[in-house]
Amino acid sequence: MHFKKIAQLAALGVSGLLAVTTVQAQTGASPSTMAKVNGVTIPQSRLEFIMKARVAQGQPDTPEARKALRDDLISEEVIAQDAMKKGLDKDPDFAAQLDIARQTALVRAYQIDYVKSHPVSDEELHKEYDAVKAQMGDKEYKAHHILVGSEAEAKDIIARIKKGEKLEKIAQEKSLDVGSKSKGGELDWSPAASYVQPFAEALTKLSKGKLTEQPVKSPFGWHVIRLDDVRPLKIPPFEEIKQNLAQRVLQRQFATYVTDLRSKAKVE
Repeated sequence: MHFKKIAQLAALGVSGLLAVTTVQAQTGASPSTMAKVNGVTIPQSRLEFIMKARVAQGQPDTPEARKALRDDLISEEVIAQDAMKKGLDKDPDFAAQLDIARQTALVRAYQIDYVKSHPVSDEELHKEYDAVKAQMGDKEYKAHHILVGSEAEAKDIIARIKKGEKLEKIAQEKSLDVGSKSKGGELDWSPAASYVQPFAEALTKLSKGKLTEQPVKSPFGWHVIRLDDVRPLKIPPFEEIKQNLAQRVLQRQFATYVTDLRSKAKVE
């Protein structure tokens, strides 16, 4: 749902750039040749590098995937060689793109070096795990809601539901939340910390089966909320999310590191 916080536990599985560079930091270059195109060598290390990055993002490493990637790299080399013959490498736009690509590669190399030189200890990971558990709480909630653009419209909807109209039907007609509208406003089981405030606070104060007496305002609009059920929250075991915790810690540390670098830079 689009108004959930990024900080929820499920979001620990983020496959951001640092997650990819963690794998890439362990990838050694191979001197072998993947193919030759008009005498120009395409190194096997190029295929391995791309394959490792794809695997880090959840794609399978199969013979079929490798064959398809090899074909793509050969096609790209053929195109690149013909582009050089046409003088496209002298185009100012190409020079700008090349400069951007060089900077992007430098940033990635910097991140790989950071991952190598800043290993996350088990003690740090356990602290992160405990912090996540404290943040998420010990309960998760099943609810329905309707999101509209004004307080007056939300109050009218509350009155209509109290008179016997179905929340689900009104949600399908009126709700601005595209993620739940087609399901009659139904939300997945989630801890309160997964939602923005004051949506989360209103949710935890409701009794099962009850509707908010007043509309709840969030940065996304006005909500009418009904709490359907509550159950204990089951946090995945530490070992199951250890890798994701490491990514989370590294991303936070790297962001702080970059902020410090920027504070020392002379920007005019």
